[in-house]
Amino acid sequence: MTETLVRAHQEQWARMVATLARRFGDLDLAEEAAAEAFATAVERWAVDGVPPNPGGWLTTTANRKAIDRIRRESKRDSLYREALMLSDVDPPEPLGAIDDDRLRLIFTCCHPALAMEARVALTLRMVGGLTVPEIARSFLVQESTMGQRITRAKAKIAAARIPYRVPSPHDLPARTTGVLAVLFLVFNEGYLATGPDTDPVRPGLTAEAIRLTRLVRTLLPEDGEVAGLLALMLLTEARRPARVAADGALVPLASQDRDAWDGALIDEGHRLVRERLASGAAPGRYQLLAAINAVHTDARDARDTSWPQVIALYDQLVRLDRSPIVALNRAVAVAEVDGPDVALASLDALGDALDGYHAFHATRAELLRRVDRRVESRAAYDRAIALAGNTAETAFLARRRDELRAT
Repeated sequence: MTETLVRAHQEQWARMVATLARRFGDLDLAEEAAAEAFATAVERWAVDGVPPNPGGWLTTTANRKAIDRIRRESKRDSLYREALMLSDVDPPEPLGAIDDDRLRLIFTCCHPALAMEARVALTLRMVGGLTVPEIARSFLVQESTMGQRITRAKAKIAAARIPYRVPSPHDLPARTTGVLAVLFLVFNEGYLATGPDTDPVRPGLTAEAIRLTRLVRTLLPEDGEVAGLLALMLLTEARRPARVAADGALVPLASQDRDAWDGALIDEGHRLVRERLASGAAPGRYQLLAAINAVHTDARDARDTSWPQVIALYDQLVRLDRSPIVALNRAVAVAEVDGPDVALASLDALGDALDGYHAFHATRAELLRRVDRRVESRAAYDRAIALAGNTAETAFLARRRDELRAT
């Protein structure tokens, strides 16, 4: 029963919240009713068994919970009457509108009236179904800070009467940047979950991010960054079957079984990258990241990777995005071309900015290992393990550290 409930949450949460938000026009009510439906399922399914259609049962229960809550709050009399009118028949959408509640919900959560951090966090919670602790780890902030951020964002939507709809064609381009940032973070959380008590990989979440990105692309088929993000997701998702070993440890790119990669996703991702290159337009951040992944997935063996090409692409990316994480990833490529000592020297400048980021210390540990600075390498592994949230990453880092101790 527990497994079915977990799967139902992954598959149905966004649908339920989005449908409730459209029907009742209240994000708080939608989230609370969905949560109450799952809480009821925990009690009822343990006694009555799992229903034949778990998603339908949850949706029906959530709708009833929402209407019951409205009945209890007299100040929402008008909303209650409207809800009853909508309970059986939904109003028709305008001709040509995309009929997807979750896409409407994304654009609502990513409205420019909200700060970018709030847009991302709110959508991860409302659409992705991530918990507040998971979102907090994604942003390297305290749980209480993230909880307040999400609460304020929902209050701002209600106070500003932000509409629950897909923007007009005229407004779509300006609204897309925040949506893409949200979808990218949702995908990343699915590809390698940050929580220690969650599955290391959550295919339902990556599939949802890809599906919604495809929908955004139907809205903006000529937008290079939408195509770039989709290509990036596809090329990354293609490697997922080889991402985690049988013992639950993370498998780094260089050690993955490339025969296990999804060839169809790679072909589609490469095709999108080629289309963008052929357009002649200057590439944006997601297009460059997709091109880097295309280089990696084009090599049948890790030793065949064109690292100079990877560095050249990172050099373009640095001009668009000067974040220390981009510099960290560039240093990994530099180590393959110029050697680990050169890469380590470049990491020294990033220590202050990335001291709380586990991947920084994991990268240092691997580079220190390659130059036989074992004591420092073990210390860096220890720091990375202390900061890493994902069980698969922790298992991999511990194994690499213990290999040093055994020699």
